[in-house]
Amino acid sequence: MIRKATIEDIKSIHALLKYYGDKGELLARPLSKLYDHVRDFWVFTEPQDSRKIIGCCALQFCWEDLAEIRSLAVCENDWRKSIGRQLVENAFAEARQFKIKSLFTLTYRPLFFEKFGFIKIDKADLPIKIWSDCINCVKFPDCDETAMIKSLE
Repeated sequence: MIRKATIEDIKSIHALLKYYGDKGELLARPLSKLYDHVRDFWVFTEPQDSRKIIGCCALQFCWEDLAEIRSLAVCENDWRKSIGRQLVENAFAEARQFKIKSLFTLTYRPLFFEKFGFIKIDKADLPIKIWSDCINCVKFPDCDETAMIKSLE
């Protein structure tokens, strides 16, 4: 089941993102930033227990016509169940509701996003406003994520 995240979900989201962050497969987010952005998140929960988070994804608006899909993670035990696909499709639907024209992502898994029609781009092609988060990243200025974009028009 996919639903909007609540304050009560933040510690579970943080643990999931930290797990992949520690493995170098995702940029973990500080707990305080997750509370700041709780409204950006959707969670996928166990069908039998809506409090057990097994996946998450955020849609962060960057500009009037541009948003970012970020912090997409699914518990390893639940891979191959299309949870990641459902979360991304949910982000597409929300973006369309807000009349967003393009979505981008910074990812270590470009093949996953290519399945949805994202194409690789140079990070320099993204608006400067996006780099405000990057300045605080431990990998700045040596970002090794792949920038990708998709038109929703």
